[in-house]
Amino acid sequence: MTSSGTSPDAPGAAGWAAAWELLLPAASAPARARGRSLQAALREAVRSGRLTPGTRLPSSRELAADLGVSRGLVTEAYEQLTAEGYLRSDQGAGTWVGGAVRAALPRARDLAPRSPGARADFLPGTPDLSLFPRAAWSAAQRGVLAELPHHTLGYPDPRGLPRLRTALAELLARRRGVVADPERVTVVSGVAQAMTLLGFVLHARGMRTVGVEDPASPEHATLYASAGIGTVPLPLDDEGLAVGPLRASGVRAVVTTPAHQFPSGIAYSARRRADLLDWARDVDGLVVEDDYDGDFRYDRAPVGALQGLDPERVAYTGSVSKSLAPGLRLGWLLVPAALAEEVVERKRTMDLGNPVVDQALLARFVERGDYDRQLRRCQRAYKERRDTLVAALEEHFPGAEVSGIAAGLHVIATLPDRYGPQDRFLESMTTADVAVRPLTDYTWAPKEDDVVRLVLGYAHVSPTRIREGVRLMAEAAGPAL
Repeated sequence: MTSSGTSPDAPGAAGWAAAWELLLPAASAPARARGRSLQAALREAVRSGRLTPGTRLPSSRELAADLGVSRGLVTEAYEQLTAEGYLRSDQGAGTWVGGAVRAALPRARDLAPRSPGARADFLPGTPDLSLFPRAAWSAAQRGVLAELPHHTLGYPDPRGLPRLRTALAELLARRRGVVADPERVTVVSGVAQAMTLLGFVLHARGMRTVGVEDPASPEHATLYASAGIGTVPLPLDDEGLAVGPLRASGVRAVVTTPAHQFPSGIAYSARRRADLLDWARDVDGLVVEDDYDGDFRYDRAPVGALQGLDPERVAYTGSVSKSLAPGLRLGWLLVPAALAEEVVERKRTMDLGNPVVDQALLARFVERGDYDRQLRRCQRAYKERRDTLVAALEEHFPGAEVSGIAAGLHVIATLPDRYGPQDRFLESMTTADVAVRPLTDYTWAPKEDDVVRLVLGYAHVSPTRIREGVRLMAEAAGPAL
């Protein structure tokens, strides 16, 4: 459209460019239908909002030349649409889109998961987004933009900025006991992308199934399925993933959450960690460690990552989704040397790397100690909320048992038998507009259960609302029988 009468800087130029493709089929219509087709195309461009009020159109001569049609055909189309009110023509000033048509503006839907807005919301998995350190993050952003070299804004190393990989390696070694060579760290868009990357690499190596914990997050199965890999549910016992069924399954890779199993809340025992690594060595296999909330332990120092015991048999992944915000889409993946090149190449072809400014920002945030301060802030808040929830359950549901270690963002609460069966209890919660999720939602073969076992999230709920929410739960459940 180099001969168009609307210059790139003129008002409405973007709208005319967006509508151009609608006119091309009209220009190639049969000769007898070409005029009607051009009129219909222009009319639809105005109706749909592709041509907005005030957009200046090319002159009839220029548009005819661009479309390869006669000037008379364009002139006739302009005159017809002007008569109908779609266009207006000012003597000596050209032709413009009129203001008579009020096109319905297309609406952009928001498909992001949202809180149900219930009277009480104990759904697990969400941190308190109000704790996001806006002031510190804003200060780090200003510093990054001031110091970032121009060349850094080009396509990045698909593994991530060296500065961030170095900062993450030091952080993970210090806080999680990870053996972290910056050359083996890949910056990813959260744990979800890490799992998908691994899925593609394992599939390319001929693997068609991986083991997953049962119960577990259903997302693991979904992510591996997107890479063409099926999942085999494997049971847990009191110490972690049961190694007998694992060996019998025939899989050579298994996804685990050993620091704080989701959703059961247990921590793998030292013996079970050793057994799991023995299995991986025996079958030349891989343990995928999802350290989704490993920093949040409230009664003692967190158990170190499994990866530190055998970096060549464990792929380790985590993110800032629970510590900062899931919307940042920033995480990390460390893999054994044998997988490193394949993971990096798959990352390159997937997205050419994560946004550079965001990476530099997180690096600065970690380097200056802001990330450690944020973790301490979250730990204090979440410990108080967990303690509040446990106390409220003891008060309103006497005899309830809270299982799992004092860690993470949720608890498993088993209510006394008198509150069952579970289906009846859940129905009463729905009626009372109290959002809860049973443990059976995370199992592969859920079955009717007379006992009520709930996965209660508390990190996103203030202590006051926790107490009020548990009271509403008890009122909805009715007097214990």
